[in-house]
Order: sequence, then structure tokens, then C-alpha cells
Amino acid sequence: MISPETIALVKERTDLVALIGENVKLTRRGRSFVGLCPFHKEKSPSFHVSPERGYFHCFGCKESGTAVDFLMKAEGQTFPEAVKSLAERAGIEIEETLTDVERREANAAKRAKDDLYAVNALAATYYERCLRDPQSGGHPLSGYARAELLKRGLPWAQPLDTAEGQPIDQVAATLQAFRIGYAPFGWDGLASFLRQQGVSPLAAERVGLLVPRSSGSGHYDRFRHRLMFAVSDVMGRILAFSGRALPDPPPAEISSLGISGPSTANADGPPAKYVNSPESPIYTKGDHLFGLYQARQAIRQENEAVLVEGNFDVVSLHARGVANVVAPLGTAFTSAQAKLLKRFAPTAVILFDGDAAGRKATRASRTSCREGGLTARVAILPQGVDPDDLARTEGPEGVKRIVKGARGMLEYLIDEALASTAFGGATLTEQLARIRSVATLLRDEDDPTLRMMAKSYADQLSAQLVINGRSPTDLRQLEQIMDQAMHRPEAAAEEHDASLTRGETARSRSSIPQIGFDTVGALIDFPELLSDDEVAEALGILDGETALAVAALRQAFSPEKGLVGADFLALLPPPIHAFAAGRLASPAFEGLGDAKVALLRNAGKLERLSLKRENAAVVDKLHRVGSQGDAAAEDELLREVQRRSRRKLGLS
Repeated sequence: MISPETIALVKERTDLVALIGENVKLTRRGRSFVGLCPFHKEKSPSFHVSPERGYFHCFGCKESGTAVDFLMKAEGQTFPEAVKSLAERAGIEIEETLTDVERREANAAKRAKDDLYAVNALAATYYERCLRDPQSGGHPLSGYARAELLKRGLPWAQPLDTAEGQPIDQVAATLQAFRIGYAPFGWDGLASFLRQQGVSPLAAERVGLLVPRSSGSGHYDRFRHRLMFAVSDVMGRILAFSGRALPDPPPAEISSLGISGPSTANADGPPAKYVNSPESPIYTKGDHLFGLYQARQAIRQENEAVLVEGNFDVVSLHARGVANVVAPLGTAFTSAQAKLLKRFAPTAVILFDGDAAGRKATRASRTSCREGGLTARVAILPQGVDPDDLARTEGPEGVKRIVKGARGMLEYLIDEALASTAFGGATLTEQLARIRSVATLLRDEDDPTLRMMAKSYADQLSAQLVINGRSPTDLRQLEQIMDQAMHRPEAAAEEHDASLTRGETARSRSSIPQIGFDTVGALIDFPELLSDDEVAEALGILDGETALAVAALRQAFSPEKGLVGADFLALLPPPIHAFAAGRLASPAFEGLGDAKVALLRNAGKLERLSLKRENAAVVDKLHRVGSQGDAAAEDELLREVQRRSRRKLGLS
């Protein structure tokens, strides 16, 4: 268990604006910063961050909290993980208050994961050594792997001597950086190596390097006769591997070398082009990106990442000087990967293969990019060309030219749907489906300016389409669907809800509860006012939740430490909690003097409203007394009305 002192120090040392600013564009507004909420979709900023209080709050979805809460909500970390991440960021040593049992369990869990990282690191070293030529200690069949690299224009060379002043071979440096290796032909090359190193086969099995035999005891290698790519996390730890198939050696060559092992082919045909590590306690493929560790600095410098499909695409582009390149890991691009990439740059250029599968993957990536808050552009490759082909034929200049010409994701998708050749050659049903897909794109776009520009572009493309010598009915229907998309029911409902909220707020501002909230709000902005005698006297008019809020402020505030937001909120009754959380993140007053004036004015309003309500009750009593003929009681009630009136006017 992490000590409370350490948690408090972590929160104090964390620059919340800088932390959240890695994922949200924040703009200063008064004493706080505002931006679009990362936790729900919105058109105008309602997400506020207070650097003074180290607190954030969204007035739309009501999410709020400290830096620790933000990491837990935004990245799915547990409380200890979030504290440790922030502590590492701030250079704070974690002090944990654990029982002996808890400490042993925590240490055991950490050692177990460290052991898995270590097994992968050993395997990477083994595969690298096997890739060398046989004269340098490599495997006799490693030439197949080096030939595959050479075919891609990536000639293998001996590991670099990094002595100062020696020229750097970019290709060799890239192959080293990506830990490229060779998994040898045979049953158990890696298994034997790990056994010699004293590594338990069960640990290697847990990370997917070894597979238990179906009959008898023992294990065999998962990766056999494959070119190997190591998969690292952003800290450079090896999580998994991806192995590319190589041509089978002739039986005569295998026999001459005295090597035995299964063919890489199977009964159903040739082997899978790629075999990837299964998920493990240290690896979830949808949470990581191939090449991000190697590309992270270039991505930050370029303020943009290039997303390609395959491992070879990444390595090929890095080897040719285009280093801000990453790829998904044998799966569709996920929102988790988009969020991870967003930590390094706000924009990604999608550079998938120029075939039907690549276009489909590009379309699918839009949702993930939007969910991850990543701005996406699309670079178009010629039909049948992948980034590796482009890099080899046109060099880095050709790649950069294509990337520079990337278009916005929405423009690309509209153009793809309404391209004249593809649209004109489609059936009426397919044409209608394309029209509806464009309408959906427009309807789902949150940015009204971008939606308007996209609609204009779609209209231009529609006007250019001619089918059978005329504009078909479906194109007129396109315009209708687009117009509906510009006035989508969801937006009208949102505006209706917002207008109701504005109306309710306007009405409630004159009500006693809202004025009480405003009075407490001034105190939250400047708790120092609690020691002001004039303010203390005025606060006597408060009751109910607002009075409890003042009491909570007194407990959570001290001149030395200031207002401890978490302590304050923990003491509040539920009806005022959301209001107080919002006020912590977004103070309304910039100066103490203004806050005091507003507080006293609101306290005065409360007193007058209270008197008015009390007078109404007295008048009601007068009617009842008058009907009963009790003159003495009626005179006393009249005098009470006069006293209240004088108090309202400040005359007594």
C-alpha cells in the first residue's frame, strides 16, 4: 500500500495541465484551463482544469478528479499504477505501507513479470545470434532470412561498432534497433538454448515462445525457420515476437546439415505468412504498436505519426530515414492504440496498402482515431503498392511526398464513396448504400465547420456524377439525406436539452437554492474569506446543504495547506457535490475582493428572500386571525410585518 504522504506528494508535484495537455488541447480561461472533454463527445469545451487546485471537472459528463483519477479514467490504470506512473514522471520514490504478506505478494508479482521480460530478452539475443552468417556463429540456414532482408533492400551486416567517429550504416542500425533475428529450422533450438541458460520452460511457455508437446513431456519452439521481429513496449522491454515465413530449405540441404524438424508447411497448404506471439501476462496486442519505442522521438519531433500495416513497412521506412512510422500488431487499429499514439503526437497519417484490404482497414481506422482523440489524414498509395515497395523504388523523398499530400479522413472517405468510376459502375442498391454511407459520415462528424466543408465537397462530387447521360434519382436523394444529416435529431435534442438547461438555470438563479450555491461558490474560490468577520456574519443566513458545505470548507482548508479538494468533496452532501467539484476546477472569481462583494450581495439577497417568504406566511396568518376576530393577535402580526419590512430595508 502506498503511503498517504507519498500520494499527497505525487499530486502536489504533478503539473495537471501538462499531464492532461498531452491528450487534450487546453486554453487558459481566467484561473483555469478549458478544452474538449476526453471522456465524452462534445462540440464546445466544457472540460475545466485548475492548476492551483490540481483538479479537473467536466460540466457535461460530470467526470472530475485529480491527476491520479485522470490516469485511471483515461488510460484504465489502477490506483497504484496511476500513482506510480505519476511518481516516476515527477522523480518521486514510492514509499509503500504494506503488510509483510502484501509486500511479498507485490514483490512476487513484479518478479514474475520481470522474469517474463527477461525470457523474451534472452530469446531476442538468441534469434539475433542465429541470424549471423555461419562463419560468425550463426545458424547454417540463416542465409534464408538474410536473403529475405536483401530482397527488401535491407542487407544484413555484422552488429555495429558504435565507436565515436565511425560512420553509421543506417540499415544495420535499424536492424539492430528492431532486434531482427532468425528462428532456426528444427524442433527445439530455442528450447535447448533456454535450458542451457537455466530458464524454466514454463516461463517461456507463458510468453508463447514454447509450446508443450501434445504427447509426452517437453516443449517445442513456436517459431521455426522464420525471420523474427521483436515487439517492444514504449519503455523498450520486449513483450512478444512476430515471425515471417521463409522458403523451405530443400530436403537434401537439411539432410546434409544433419538437422531434423518438421516442415513449415501444413496439410492445408503453405504456412501462415506471419505467426505472432499469443497474448500473455505482459502482452495485449491491441494495446501496443510495433515500432513505437524506436519511433517515439521522431514522432514528437514531426508532431505526426505515420501508420502503416506491416512490420516490414515499418523497418523499411526507418532504414531509409523516415522514422516516425509505426504499425498495428496483426490486428485492426484499435482505440487503445490511437490513445497511446496520441500521447506522442496529435495527428496520424494512415498509409495503408493500396489494395482493397488496405482501403477497408483505412475506413475501419476512422472510428478508432475518433475514439482515441487522434486527428487522422489519409495518404493514398497506387493500386497494389505498399509502403515498403514505395520506399525501395522512390526512396524517402517518395514516401514523404505521398505523406505530405495526405487528405483529411472525412474528405478521403467521401471521395472513395462517390468516385465517379466506382459509383457509376455500381448497381442502384450499391449506389444507395454509398449515398447512405456519406450521409452517416456527415451526421457523425462532431465539428460543425468540418461537417459543412465536407457536405460542400460531397455536393461537388455529386454534381459531377452522370449515369446513363443524366443525374440519377439517387443523387437527388443524396442531397436530401445530407440535408437531414446537417439537422440530425441528436443535435436538435442536444440543443433542446441545452436550452432547457439554460432556461432552468436562468430561473433558478433567482431561487434561494441557487443563490445559496453562488454564495458557497465564492467561498470555494477564496476559502480565505472564512476568516473575514463580515463574511462570517453574513454566512449565518445559510442553512441545509449550503451550511454543511461551509462547515466542510472549514475542515478542509488551512492557511498553510490551502484547500484540500479531495477532503472537501468527501465531506459534502450529494446535492451540492457536482456543483462544488465544478467550482474547484473552474473558479468564477479571479480576485478575492470581487468574490467577497458577490458573496455579501448574495447573502443579502438570501436574507431578503427569506424575509419575503416569512412575510407571506405572516400575511396568511393575518387572514386567518382576521376571520376569527382576534384583534390583539392581528395587531401583533401587523407589528411583526413592520419589523420585517424595516429589516429588509436595512433600517433595523
